[in-house]
Amino acid sequence: MDIIKEDPEVEYVAGFTGGGRGASNTANLFITLKPFEQRKKSLTEIMSGFRKKLAGLPGSATYLQAVQDLRIGGRGGTALYQYTLQASEISVLYEWAPLLVQRMRTLPELVDVASDQQVKGLQAMLTIDRDTASRLGVTAAMIDNILYDAFGQRQVSIIYSLLNQYRVVMVVEPRFWQSPDTLKEIYVKSAPGAMVPLGAFARFDPVPTSLAIAHQGQFPSVTVSFNLAPKVPLGDAVASIEKAKQEMGFPSSVRGSFSGTAQAFKDAAANQPLLIVAALLTVYIVLGILYESYIHPITILSTLPSAGVGALLALLICRVELSLIGLIGLFLLIGLVKKNGIMMVDFALETERREGKGPEDAIYEACLLRFRPIMMTTMAALLGALPLALGSGVGSELRRPLGITIVGGLVISQMLTLYTTPVMYLYLDRFRIWCKGKRKGLSGA
Repeated sequence: MDIIKEDPEVEYVAGFTGGGRGASNTANLFITLKPFEQRKKSLTEIMSGFRKKLAGLPGSATYLQAVQDLRIGGRGGTALYQYTLQASEISVLYEWAPLLVQRMRTLPELVDVASDQQVKGLQAMLTIDRDTASRLGVTAAMIDNILYDAFGQRQVSIIYSLLNQYRVVMVVEPRFWQSPDTLKEIYVKSAPGAMVPLGAFARFDPVPTSLAIAHQGQFPSVTVSFNLAPKVPLGDAVASIEKAKQEMGFPSSVRGSFSGTAQAFKDAAANQPLLIVAALLTVYIVLGILYESYIHPITILSTLPSAGVGALLALLICRVELSLIGLIGLFLLIGLVKKNGIMMVDFALETERREGKGPEDAIYEACLLRFRPIMMTTMAALLGALPLALGSGVGSELRRPLGITIVGGLVISQMLTLYTTPVMYLYLDRFRIWCKGKRKGLSGA
């Protein structure tokens, strides 16, 4: 806490040991930074500075994570993202989990890699020399009873009063709980009635043990938590971890899966292509009903690839990942760009059907008359998105992918739509006429 308080970007810090999700050998710190406008560094830079300062503390490891207003996945840990290993046998699980942690710490995409596996605890193993105990008149049942009397909080009596009753619990004084050497001062009453010290027929050996055994889905588990290195998208980290696990040759009995926020990301990433395809299919059906055509909805949708390429290229140039907000920007871009094609195709179809003009004259006239409204609406949307892409201040990280997606998509699509849409209209119209002639020929035959 003293080290963190020295940082000029910190407002105050509070900490406590034990409690929460940890045992008495863990501590939790809550760091509040100064308001955004009063800080000179970003949150990522501040956390990187803390890691360097706290790395020199002997005998302890510190893990940092940013507080999330909206937590997705509902899984807590020493870092923001988690990867969980499960196995039916604890020995196999505890053998491979440290190997995975060591490998993940070598990956440049990850920082703050830590495991909830705590196997460095100690327990006192009591080994009884049964021959010696038998000669002294001590049985295993006597030993169990005396140890339970000393440390098991045995209820030995009840005190009754006029208004209440109180249970009497027998236990050694708390000062004797602090060390296993207390076992040497325990005496067992033998069958002849003599008091025999426990150390006369037993020895005490310190043995490593687990402080806790975590479970997930009724199976023992080890959860590895990690944060992302600066400017590394979560998708790259997920792919890197899966590749590392595959290269290590894990046995089939050890199963690994992402959990918490990382698992929610994988589920969302798996559904993104389906959402985009469903949106395009819905738009095609609506346009087909509106224009009573199977062909020209494709003309309108032909404007979308250039917009998508522009949006992704803009995100790539600005080094911003395609987050959920960026995906929302892509859906908004579908409506904004589709509007340009609708303006031209709608006017051209009406001109063909009402005035009897040919496709070339109809689409040429549509380009001339619809150029001004297309440019007006596009520039309005573009200028409206610029503050989102270029803005700064509190919350700008959340809004920036939306603005970059819209600006990049509109710039590229606007340069191409006015040229590609008339070409697509003419070629698809010729294809429609060709298909119509084929149908007539087949029906005549």
